[in-house]
Amino acid sequence: MQEYERLKEMVAAAEEDIIKAEGGNKAAGTRVRKAMQEIKQAAQQVRIKILEERTGG
Repeated sequence: MQEYERLKEMVAAAEEDIIKAEGGNKAAGTRVRKAMQEIKQAAQQVRIKILEERTGG
């Protein structure tokens, strides 16, 4: 499923900034928060796609 693959890529891309944010880098923390919002939206798209497939939509 294309939506799920995109979600995995987004999580992997955020990893470097997460490590930097844990080290106290405030700018990286801001980027992580933005990325998490985008990941949340992508996860919602996966949920919608699964529901469409389940209901035959």
